[in-house]
Amino acid sequence: MQYRGGFWRPETKRGESPAVSESPKSTLAELRIQIDQIDKAMHDLLIERGSVIDRLIEIKARHGGGSAFRPAREASMMQAIIERHRGRLPVDTVEAVWRIIISTFTYVQAPYSVHIDVSHGDAAMRDSARFHFGFTVPCVLHQSPHEVIDAVGGSAGDLGMFALEGSPGAGAWWTALAPADAPKVIARLPFVERPDHPAGMPVFVVSNPLAEGSARDIVLESVRLDRWRSDFPRVLRTIGAEVIGSAADVVGLALLIARPGTIAADAVSATLRSAGGDDVRSAEVGAHAKRVEAQHQNGMAA
Repeated sequence: MQYRGGFWRPETKRGESPAVSESPKSTLAELRIQIDQIDKAMHDLLIERGSVIDRLIEIKARHGGGSAFRPAREASMMQAIIERHRGRLPVDTVEAVWRIIISTFTYVQAPYSVHIDVSHGDAAMRDSARFHFGFTVPCVLHQSPHEVIDAVGGSAGDLGMFALEGSPGAGAWWTALAPADAPKVIARLPFVERPDHPAGMPVFVVSNPLAEGSARDIVLESVRLDRWRSDFPRVLRTIGAEVIGSAADVVGLALLIARPGTIAADAVSATLRSAGGDDVRSAEVGAHAKRVEAQHQNGMAA
């Protein structure tokens, strides 16, 4: 007998066909046994992961705790998973399973709620929240990004989520993130970008300021200045930055600008001034990891 493919099978000499061919019925039975074994192993690993989290909670309790959210680590792990993924299983499923595992185990460490703005569309936001956070983490509904930011700011450790493109009337919501002690953007989801993503509406995730563990590939700035100038997009592109939000403000114009985390903190303000911007005032309002692009559902990361 030889041990092949997880099972003992009749031994054959080189160049010789098996004396008895395997019947489809026996092969199906063996495959189902393999699937059961894999399922059990996956469950055992989840239980083992839970025991590791128990020890992590004990260690954090002895050393003063700290936030359970680690956006940079999450992004690094997700990118590694997507890059090594192969086979028939859609990458969406891999992303969703991993998101539920990490979000739920974070909840086990330190219970939290996710406050979501449904003014942009109830169904789409609920789908996004459940795709990224599962069904264990409680969701609290709100009617504007400002309500979400206020709720997160008044919480002990909750998250907030709202669409990048705010609903009509949302205004310059990002200015509420400008004060130093206000909530900040810690993630942009979905992490995996592709046209037919099942929860593809771009959303920001905010939390109270993190002492450590932030991802800073992309930094977001709230900029206030006198008025719009047509040259702004072009000059911002020269430093790798772009305007992703614009609204009238009590002092003139409010912009939400995304820039690479590797450039100088004052690069955006200096660039806007070089294009004629007047009374430019900027404040960092968060940062997030760069996105991973997948060509199609079963494709590898681009």
